[in-house]
Amino acid sequence: MQYRKNEKNGEKISALGFGAMRLPTKNGMIDREKAKEQIYYAIDHGVNFIDTAFPYHGGSSESFLGEILKDGYREKVLLCTKMPSWSVKKYDDMEKYLEKQLEKLQTDYIDYYLIHSLGKGSFQRLKEIGVLEFLEEKKSNGIIKNIGFSFHDNGDAFQCIVDAHPWDACLIQYNYLDEKTQAGTEGLEYAHSQGVTVIIMEPLKGGILADVPEEAQKIWDKAPVERSPAEWALRWVLDHPEVTCVVSGMGELQEVQENLQVAEEALPGTLTSDELKLYYEVKEVYHDLMKINCTSCGYCMPCPVGVDIPSCFEIYNHKYMFKTSGTSFTYLTRLGGVFSGNESHAGLCNGCGKCVRACPQKLEIPALLEGVSKELGGFGFQYRVKIGKTILVPLFDAFLSLSERFSRRSRA
Repeated sequence: MQYRKNEKNGEKISALGFGAMRLPTKNGMIDREKAKEQIYYAIDHGVNFIDTAFPYHGGSSESFLGEILKDGYREKVLLCTKMPSWSVKKYDDMEKYLEKQLEKLQTDYIDYYLIHSLGKGSFQRLKEIGVLEFLEEKKSNGIIKNIGFSFHDNGDAFQCIVDAHPWDACLIQYNYLDEKTQAGTEGLEYAHSQGVTVIIMEPLKGGILADVPEEAQKIWDKAPVERSPAEWALRWVLDHPEVTCVVSGMGELQEVQENLQVAEEALPGTLTSDELKLYYEVKEVYHDLMKINCTSCGYCMPCPVGVDIPSCFEIYNHKYMFKTSGTSFTYLTRLGGVFSGNESHAGLCNGCGKCVRACPQKLEIPALLEGVSKELGGFGFQYRVKIGKTILVPLFDAFLSLSERFSRRSRA
């Protein structure tokens, strides 16, 4: 494993961090055995930075980590979690949430405690109720080792926040499509120049850079060395010397293994000029094809009326990026509730705006959902949902019955 240094305290941090926002799931819950296997494997192979937050996996991510990081594993990692800034209304709330997080994580201290999803407005509000004093007090008594913030706002706001306090660390969204988005390259370099340890989230932009359009794959295929799209994306971030750690949400053991190998090999400044030209070409493909700049972070969820916002945008983007046929059918069956019985399509949106306030990308979600509904749903969508439930569900049940019958025969 490659390690990079926190210049303020000399701490060595693995170039690859494990993000606990997208752990493998089963029946809507964390697949505990699968997630445990992956995290242990990562730690045993050198990963020493684990990132979580209060709301991840419906509030169960911290508790899960608290359970599995016992028996010596807690001492092997730097644990990062975040203050739920949107729920903090007064000074006592900060104390309440921190105590609860320590209890869930089953630890006496947190290595990196970040103010979650900080922006210019939320920072001003939190400063007025004493957030900086609170964090410094907890740092002085050893409950917090490093203080920082995760960020989703524009570049000007980022520099103002960096200048406002001698932060130990920050967590920013950064990948080869987001060089000029949010903090961007300019923010990355500025924070580093001020002695702030920079940790990266969304290196694959919610998986968009791992599952690439055909046009993008053709460009990667031109390279003299064979790499997966995910490896190309991760290498681009790690090529920046200002980056200390890249947090990746890995849902399969194979992804952990691949990312470990990349983190071992991808030293700063090792991408060639010819390789960097390929990134530029791939970026042009994405910019031409992608309609909605959504990373599937899920901060907009849950929707009060049940819209599965990330899935709506995922299916819509896939229609254009991959030019696949049948996206309207996927939209119908997946979000129309044909099989699950729970409708979650874009047409349910009532324009309340709660999602807009929560979106790190500052997307005008209700307007975008209206476009998705018109294009993927269209006229008579509810009628097609009823037909689907009447025809497709019985056919699917019959198929499963036949499959089980053949399975029993083969076992016999």
